[in-house]
Amino acid sequence: MSPGDPATDSQAPAPAEGVRERLLAEVAALPSLPGVYRWLDDKDQVLYVGKARNLRKRVASYLQKDHSGTRIGSMVMRIAALQTTVVRSEAEALLLENNLIKTLAPRFNILFRDDKSYPYLKITGVGELQGDAPMTAAECPRVAYYRGSVDRRHRYFGPYPSAWAVKQTIQLLQKVFLLRSCEDTVYANRSRPCLLYQIKRCSAPCVGFIARADYARDVRDAERFLLGEQQELVDELQAQMLRHADALEFEKAAELRDRLGAISRVLHQQAVEESSFSAAERDVDIIAVKVAGGRACVNLAMVRGGRHLGDRAYFPTHVDEGAAIGSAEADDHAARTPEVTVLEAFVAQHYIGQAVPPLLVTSHALDPALIGALQDAAGSRVRSVQHPREQRRIWLEMAMKGADLALARLLAEEGSQRARTRALIEALELDIADADTLRVECFDVSHTAGEAAQASCVVFERHQMQPAQYRRFNIEGITGGDDYAAMRQVLTRRYARLAELQAEQGELVADETTARTARLRLPDLVLVDGGRGQVGVAREVFEELGLDLALIVGVEKGQGRKVGLEELVFADGRQKIWLGHDSAALMLVAQIRDEAHRFAITGMRARRASVRTGASRLEEIPGIGPRKRARLLQRFGGVRGVADASVDDLAGVEGISRDLAEAIYRALH
Repeated sequence: MSPGDPATDSQAPAPAEGVRERLLAEVAALPSLPGVYRWLDDKDQVLYVGKARNLRKRVASYLQKDHSGTRIGSMVMRIAALQTTVVRSEAEALLLENNLIKTLAPRFNILFRDDKSYPYLKITGVGELQGDAPMTAAECPRVAYYRGSVDRRHRYFGPYPSAWAVKQTIQLLQKVFLLRSCEDTVYANRSRPCLLYQIKRCSAPCVGFIARADYARDVRDAERFLLGEQQELVDELQAQMLRHADALEFEKAAELRDRLGAISRVLHQQAVEESSFSAAERDVDIIAVKVAGGRACVNLAMVRGGRHLGDRAYFPTHVDEGAAIGSAEADDHAARTPEVTVLEAFVAQHYIGQAVPPLLVTSHALDPALIGALQDAAGSRVRSVQHPREQRRIWLEMAMKGADLALARLLAEEGSQRARTRALIEALELDIADADTLRVECFDVSHTAGEAAQASCVVFERHQMQPAQYRRFNIEGITGGDDYAAMRQVLTRRYARLAELQAEQGELVADETTARTARLRLPDLVLVDGGRGQVGVAREVFEELGLDLALIVGVEKGQGRKVGLEELVFADGRQKIWLGHDSAALMLVAQIRDEAHRFAITGMRARRASVRTGASRLEEIPGIGPRKRARLLQRFGGVRGVADASVDDLAGVEGISRDLAEAIYRALH
């Protein structure tokens, strides 16, 4: 039964009387001012972060009302401490609240993944291009895909909902405006046009096939197109075409005719009636929310410069808990629906700290105070529309349909994942009542003929792999290729500390927060990639540590090493079993085993590459940075060549002094 199940909550005790009295005394001393409050449990883990326009009134409602049998009651009975921060306004409270939510990830808040890596389209080095000399790479603007923080040296357009949307726009700019997209190093070394020029995707500024002024004009036109000035651009190009035709410059007129045709096709594909849009409202975000089955989907569609760039679906966590608490918080507001609570959580967490478009079209009404806080943070006017008309209504309907489909797909996938988890519990007869709590750790060892041995540990929990909890272990001090010794080492390193804690404290509590932050929880199942030999090693390690042998299961490859014929080997004496090639449990085991294998191989290859290039050996020498290391490796063809070089040879490399050359020689001999 989940922690938020009402049947569990109705039996949950209230906070200890001494704790409640202390908290009530703290609440009585709170001011009736805006602020942010944090509820903590007895382990100082943050349970919930909230904001209030009246701190005393809001915080007191948790302790003075009867919340038994609700999800709020599940939280209240865990409360052990309170922290508050007084701010000057509700807008400041919103900013602080969402910064804390992102940083602390509280158990009872609705959480959205903090996606700081939205892609942009970048046009580099935009400036005046004068003169007749061929443009250098630094002078010639290029169009590029970009992620990261922006600066003032370049022009950025976006953000875009996906990498695909950026790359599609780059292709459009290449077709219509013939802007270069190559790297500066490629540009600087061209002596003749590349294939992009041949297929009319670039004007070849690298070899001077276009004048500086003409290329600068194309860059300006591309920027205007991205900014939504398509109609103005079309009108101007038509006027230019007619002027060239009147002057009998038919080749130039034909070029402009082709460009106009390309732009018209793009505008026709977009099918956007933007004549009624103001210039400031050609950048719009459309946000639709759907809540069902204990999950929620927020579908965000982006319109930039009047062009619909696509959408992206977001799936928050802690929906039931956060929506229940958010809906019950009255303060001066009426109770909110789960959809509104999820929508406001998304808007606050998504836009605080980054650019906000001037218009938000939403499926549900937003709190005016939230819009006001966004305006204060952005420093510009922001409007919210719930019942749009014309084209915006079509966009909102598209976004709502996308949210419905994405949520239905997620629920279907999660249903399948839950079924596989339950099938594994039943097949192995695990004593687990709630499949949501099943935690599996799987180990694999990888090396190349004994070189660069590395072990992996991957984690399956809450019906999916948990990459944030993966670990790699460098294997040292064993005979190369001894997989049994490697497995012994990794299992000992992983579980020795847990065994000590279990001996000191008794049975470890499967607390979610502790397991997430410190992995101080024994898994319900330990998978090892191997048969009786590997399982035997694991059994010896667990016997030495005093851990339960029933946790260990080996995945033994079947006859001919064919997929679907794997057998499970147990460390506690049970007979090995074959689950059947169409078994949902075996599919899950194979997925976890394959992920451990993949994670081990990628780590081993990276370590092997480092060892073979000798980069780590050179890095350890004081005075050797990345540039000098690269020069040495390039000059002598690798670390062996560097080791074979004399002091005089080393001193002949640019940037290597005589003293440094002697230090390198001593370090490698």
